[in-house]
Amino acid sequence: MSVDILTEIRIARPRADVAAFAGDPSRAPDWYVNITSVEWQTDPPLAVGSRVAFVAHFLGKRLAYTYAIRELVPGERLVMSTSEGPFPMETTYTWADDGAGTRMTLRNTGNPTGFAAWTAPLMSVMMRRANDADLAKLKSVLEAG
Repeated sequence: MSVDILTEIRIARPRADVAAFAGDPSRAPDWYVNITSVEWQTDPPLAVGSRVAFVAHFLGKRLAYTYAIRELVPGERLVMSTSEGPFPMETTYTWADDGAGTRMTLRNTGNPTGFAAWTAPLMSVMMRRANDADLAKLKSVLEAG
C-alpha cells in the first residue's frame, strides 16, 4: 500500500520568507516536531544533488535517514527523497502567494516495505497528524518573528 499525505497551511508572511526558512534543512528542528538533528553531507547552499542527514523520533522509534535534493525551484518548490530504511519516501514543499501571505503545501509519498507495509494505514494517520503539527509550528514560528 502506498502512502500519499498532502497537508497545507496559510502563513501570514511573504513567500520569500517562508520558502527561505522552510527550505533550509538546518532550520528543520525549529519547526519539525520530530526532527532532532540535521547534518549536511554536502556543502551548503542547498542545490539539486545536495544530501542532508536527519535524525527524528516517530512512533517511539529513532529514525536516521539521508535526503537527496531532487528538484529545487527557489521560492516555489523543493523535492527531496530518501531510499533508506523500510519506508523510502519523497517529500515535496511548494510555496505560492496567497493574498498578503503564503500557501505552503507539504506532501509525503512513499511505498513502505516489509512490516512497514502492513502498518501503512496507521502510519498515514500518524504522518498526517505530524505534518499538521509541523506546519502549525512553522506558522507559529514565522508569524511570531
